[in-house]
Amino acid sequence: MKYSVGVEYALHCLVYLIDIPSKDSVGIKDLAEFQGLSETFLSKVFGKLSKAGIVSSISGVKGGYRLAKSPEDISFWDVIEAVEGVKPIFQCKNIVKDGLLYRDKDCHSCEFSSSSCTINLVMLEAEENMRDTLRDKTIAWLDKELDLVLPKKIRTDTREYFKNRALTKLP
Repeated sequence: MKYSVGVEYALHCLVYLIDIPSKDSVGIKDLAEFQGLSETFLSKVFGKLSKAGIVSSISGVKGGYRLAKSPEDISFWDVIEAVEGVKPIFQCKNIVKDGLLYRDKDCHSCEFSSSSCTINLVMLEAEENMRDTLRDKTIAWLDKELDLVLPKKIRTDTREYFKNRALTKLP
């Protein structure tokens, strides 16, 4: 499975929103400009995040987005599910039924379903393990990790950029 770049942009943007005071918001234009992408693309991503209850939108000229939940309560999996939708990576097509021994339609001992397919069961187990790992990683965790791996100046400048953008929206 390949996740779209929208997941990566969503995760970064959510980290940018962490330090924004709860009454303030950051506009999609500012978020898109900071990352060098189109507002239209990011608006679609944020529409999905909003629908999933991860962010809330503020209407109007001075509107924008803010986190709808605590960063500790937003997992990577929540973001992936919001942006990509709910769909299994592996989709068993029950191809064994097309095999030579199963082609005889009168063979009643040849019943086989995807729920008993060993390959499908292993793939589903692997997917669940991956989802568990992604559920364990939160936006709060990512924020702390970025403090460790990025230069302090970049983190400070990024936080200041978005705080200033939020402040310029005040009435």
